[in-house]
Amino acid sequence: MISKVILRDQVREHLLNQMTQGKLEPGKTLNLAALARKLDVSVTPIREALTQLQQSMLIKAIPNRGFIIADLNYSEAKDLYELVADLEVLALENSVFDETSIEDLKRIQIKFKNAKDTLARIHAKLEFHKILTQHYENALAQQILTDLKTRIIFYEKAFMSDDSIYAKSDNQHDGIISAIEDDNVPTAALVLKMNWMLILDYIQKQLRFI
Repeated sequence: MISKVILRDQVREHLLNQMTQGKLEPGKTLNLAALARKLDVSVTPIREALTQLQQSMLIKAIPNRGFIIADLNYSEAKDLYELVADLEVLALENSVFDETSIEDLKRIQIKFKNAKDTLARIHAKLEFHKILTQHYENALAQQILTDLKTRIIFYEKAFMSDDSIYAKSDNQHDGIISAIEDDNVPTAALVLKMNWMLILDYIQKQLRFI
């Protein structure tokens, strides 16, 4: 039983890494037999891992097709970004930041500013938000955020190539850091919510045309 669980978790981690690296696209079918051959495991841990990812809303089970990466849609984007925003605000309001945490935020913000392509910017942005919320001691909320942000990568990889939107997001990151330095949690939380809503608004406008 232990080895089966370990294999399932390893398969899940492999698939999550493929998603975060942009190697799996919406609409792509996940072939159980091919994955089993590639990872040199039986089909059972593959199926168990895919079932877990389905429960996390990262993939869908389609009759006669199997498991696929879910297509992007307007309604899901709204639910996804609003939930992440609310959870991150909750995390921020229940966190304490020391000098090291603030320096880490500044370091990742520089990485975000200097990112050379869309995927690098997405990962730097998500790393910034991870550091911003890492002190919230709620393991379930942290796991939910991890799953939701993996799904967010699909939306931002598809739509977030507009430099002007990233410039606005960049300014908001700076505002969050400044508010935290001033020990002004309400302002930091407000700018954080605005940051996610800015991106949601832009993505929803793009989704109207597909």
